[in-house]
Amino acid sequence: MKQYIKRHDHDKVAVALVPLAKGFELADGTVLIEDIELGHKIALCDIKKGEAIIKYDNLIGYATSDIKRGEHVHTHNIKTSLGDNNEYTYTPVDYVDELVGEEYFEGYLREDGKAGVRNEIWIIPTVGCVNSVVKKMEQEAQKFVGGSLEEIVAFNHPYGCSQMGDDQENTREILADLIKHPNAGGVLVVGLGCENSNIGEIKKHLGEYDEKHIKFMICQEHEDEVEYGLQILEELSEYVKSFKREKLPTSKLVIGLKCGGSDGLSGISANPTVGRFSDIMIARGGTTILTEVPEMFGAEQLLMNRAINEEVFDKTVALINNFKDYFRSNHQTIYENPSPGNKKGGISTLEDKSNGCVQKSGASRVIDVLEYGDTVKKPGLNLLSAPGNDLVASTALAAAGAQIILFTTGRGTPFASPVPTIKISSNSTLYNRKKNWIDFNAGELVDDENTDLQQMGEKLYKLVMETASGKKVRSEEEGYHDLAIFKKGVTL
Repeated sequence: MKQYIKRHDHDKVAVALVPLAKGFELADGTVLIEDIELGHKIALCDIKKGEAIIKYDNLIGYATSDIKRGEHVHTHNIKTSLGDNNEYTYTPVDYVDELVGEEYFEGYLREDGKAGVRNEIWIIPTVGCVNSVVKKMEQEAQKFVGGSLEEIVAFNHPYGCSQMGDDQENTREILADLIKHPNAGGVLVVGLGCENSNIGEIKKHLGEYDEKHIKFMICQEHEDEVEYGLQILEELSEYVKSFKREKLPTSKLVIGLKCGGSDGLSGISANPTVGRFSDIMIARGGTTILTEVPEMFGAEQLLMNRAINEEVFDKTVALINNFKDYFRSNHQTIYENPSPGNKKGGISTLEDKSNGCVQKSGASRVIDVLEYGDTVKKPGLNLLSAPGNDLVASTALAAAGAQIILFTTGRGTPFASPVPTIKISSNSTLYNRKKNWIDFNAGELVDDENTDLQQMGEKLYKLVMETASGKKVRSEEEGYHDLAIFKKGVTL
């Protein structure tokens, strides 16, 4: 079993893959002068105060004091190198597109040509006032589940009224995107009747829609809203049961890429595994989406250099700068990151976190950049504007068209999203302890010297294809479903 890793020849630090005791000697002769925890960094040379600290062959901060070879490198002796403003230049990287041809999964082909990996009925409230009503409908409608109708789910949220400006538009856009999501074979939209984001407003954001697929009801217009809703759900269930799984190409798959509760191994095992998967999926005709913009800060130039052209480069620059402006407009520190859990796991600065985070995007070219609430239009690797918050970002990925989300974690979390969310552990300890949360163990990459990144990427690809064809993930087995919308402004 590997005990530590140096990611690149130019790196000044290595990362402990197991807890290492004081006195342990590395292959290059470095002797530890203190105990080093799993996921934490070891100085491979003497580093002077103010000197750059290199990991992933990139700058992750500056030393705040002299650091001796074999010493622990962490928040007590490293600080961020990042400032508020950056100048970016487009230095495109040469690529040879890897195209191996489409493969197939068993999914549900919808009337609009999109593919679902689930055949569910979604009950979506336009406003938080009817959350209890839709939950009651969900409970009483389970008797309709059967045949190819896999589940009936209500998605609660607290918004839809007392919102202004962008907040209100965000709510309407995300709800409209989810209403038209292909994983839902049928949708019941439930309004109260007096809310700002009422059904009439939501319809404006929907555009054309199939009336067999999407139904509406306003609670204030019916004596018994639950009884009326159940009548609609029974009708919808018969329509949804008409869909059957069929052979569909990978070009119809859109996979969201997200991380949370990261540790010092996330950028070494789980995120690179997802990155290799992303390249494999794109080579086979599919699409992936990378989000959580604040966790690109410090590694954004790597993504910018992979833009397919200057237009996409400019959109990527705007993606980063607009999010920095959002922080400033709320009088918040741009680089208030990483979290306490990240630090405990061995991540020291935002650059440390970001350089590990962006590895989920693999090495493919960036094809397009999406605003929050936009949906995917171009196959390949897309960037999406959304915050780092796990639930908000995962909902944004689903709304953008992702039928499945890959979520890497070093700390673990039970959360779900509107679509199947595959949890990928960065370490085997987490996988073995929380098998009710975790679907895939990327810790094998560091545990087994005979396992390489290509093997792990192919193994994850196989799991994704199985999931797309109906295999349930852990959160689905537990019955978890979550939805969160990005709130940026005033509540009336």
